[in-house]
Amino acid sequence: MFITGYAVMAGAAERLVLGYDSFGNICGRKNTPVKGAPLSGQDMTNKKYVFFLNSCSLEMQSLKISSLSLCVSSCPQEQLNSLEDLQSFARNNGSCLCIYNLNISSYTLNPKAAELCPTLPVPPSKSFPLFNRCVPQNPECYSKYASVLISMVNEMDVFHRILSAILAGRDAVIGLSVLALAFSFILVLAFRFIRTLLVHTLIALVVFGLLFVSGVLWWLYYDYRNDPSTELETEKENVKFLLGYAIFSTIVTVVLLSLILVLRKRLQFTVQLFRIVGKIIGRIPLLLFQPLWTFLILIVFWVFWVAVLLSLGTAGTAQTTSGGQVEYRALSGICYMAWYHFVGLIWTSEFILACQEMTIAGAVVTCYFNRNKNSPPPHPVLSSISVLFCYHLGTAVKGAFLVTILRIPRIVLLYLYNILNQKESACAKCLFKCCFCWCWCQENCLRYFNQHAYTTTAVNGTNFCTSAKDAVFILAKNSAKLASISCFGDFILFLGKVFVVCFTVFGGLMAFNYHRELQAWVVPLLLVGFFAYVMSHSFLSVFGVTADAVFLCFAIDMETNDGSAEKPYFVDQELLTLVSQSNKLTEGQKYRSVRPFQDNEDGTELQPMV
Repeated sequence: MFITGYAVMAGAAERLVLGYDSFGNICGRKNTPVKGAPLSGQDMTNKKYVFFLNSCSLEMQSLKISSLSLCVSSCPQEQLNSLEDLQSFARNNGSCLCIYNLNISSYTLNPKAAELCPTLPVPPSKSFPLFNRCVPQNPECYSKYASVLISMVNEMDVFHRILSAILAGRDAVIGLSVLALAFSFILVLAFRFIRTLLVHTLIALVVFGLLFVSGVLWWLYYDYRNDPSTELETEKENVKFLLGYAIFSTIVTVVLLSLILVLRKRLQFTVQLFRIVGKIIGRIPLLLFQPLWTFLILIVFWVFWVAVLLSLGTAGTAQTTSGGQVEYRALSGICYMAWYHFVGLIWTSEFILACQEMTIAGAVVTCYFNRNKNSPPPHPVLSSISVLFCYHLGTAVKGAFLVTILRIPRIVLLYLYNILNQKESACAKCLFKCCFCWCWCQENCLRYFNQHAYTTTAVNGTNFCTSAKDAVFILAKNSAKLASISCFGDFILFLGKVFVVCFTVFGGLMAFNYHRELQAWVVPLLLVGFFAYVMSHSFLSVFGVTADAVFLCFAIDMETNDGSAEKPYFVDQELLTLVSQSNKLTEGQKYRSVRPFQDNEDGTELQPMV
């Protein structure tokens, strides 16, 4: 809350998004006066572009362009050779290219007009959407203009370069996030009515997507590397990251194709598993809409987070210089606050996802341990949400915090790896890669046990630590019965997430490839991939959490009851058959011979595990 309040009070994200002139006015909005700057506080609602008075001879001084800049309503499309041309352009287009306090009628009469107007001749320029600047189109002027921007980008720290990249690709990121949402929702509906043909179709699409994206990445890398016009530092970074993306995508493709070949014979078990999960979701249809609520909450939070980040990036004090100009000087300690803000992004996002998992687990537990399968309990999702907010928010916070703790070392290792990559220390880079992979494996294992801890909390109502201990105990005792089929079901869901990410990233590659100039689209592409994965995980986790909750309930059911008339099982015969067929163990015959419970039959209710 402190970071948010400080960012809102001290920051001005509009300066970064819209641009501002030399007198403290933000282009495209109405401004408030700055003390000591008589030309500040003007209404720039219709003046959205920044125009430099000497765009052909710009210089950089401490990350600032030395030329005077103005807010104008349009950029000159043709070359202006005299003050008369400037006057005519202002009258015809309503865009004044001279200092604000110089009247249009005085352009040719005021003896100081040459000092208050742009350097002649004014080259033709075009409004560029990246920085909302009027970019000169004259080849000589453009080369000088671009070289200044190269220097500015190279001298920026990582924090501000990320901000620039986010703003550069904001429209594409939003559009591709919507595309990922559509893919995720289609997959949810497909898994709800899954059949053998659908599984084969999904696998075929994933294989095609992996091969296609890998091929496109290698083609783009070759195209960028051999492009003689690649001069900007951002474009050179794109080439480096394209190589990294291509190598990573190729490795993932090879690994997943190998796993698909090894596990192809267990497809029928996956169909049966998702048929059982679909039956449970059919009893609780609101579970299908749970990801939509989570997605909307995540979108609201992400928009809020980005707004605070932009405010942090523009936090500074306005100081008046000679000639009534205004400079914004950044405050110290902003970068440290930004890192703290980034940790908040991870923790809060994981907390929101944990709340979804607990809601689904609570609804599934209520349905599983219901004796009358033909009469499900009323409003299980709303009841689960109520219990979550009344009793178990701390459990979700602790689980999300543990995931965050393991995520932070990965980020630090990635940052150190980028530093070592520049020094080309092969041994150290290999060590960091191993540590990074280890942290990734630990994080995913923790997610798996967190999910079962949430289910155990829904069953017993115990706190996070007790539930985690009970979940580990029951899983260790029954791992042989449930591991194979559960893992393959998770693998199919993972392929669904890969499908969403592959085709969304492919759309991002095509979108960003059309804007090579001055576009650092590496960070937006990473954001697109991250958002696509989070959204697909949010939607498909309905099936994953439901399946894992059913298996854990099954294991608890086996531990608590014995199938006798006094203690009948809660489980369906179909799930018993699936587990026994999957494991092909001798005790499967015993499970098949167990007398299933009858509707409305009394039995021993579940007790907390010891």
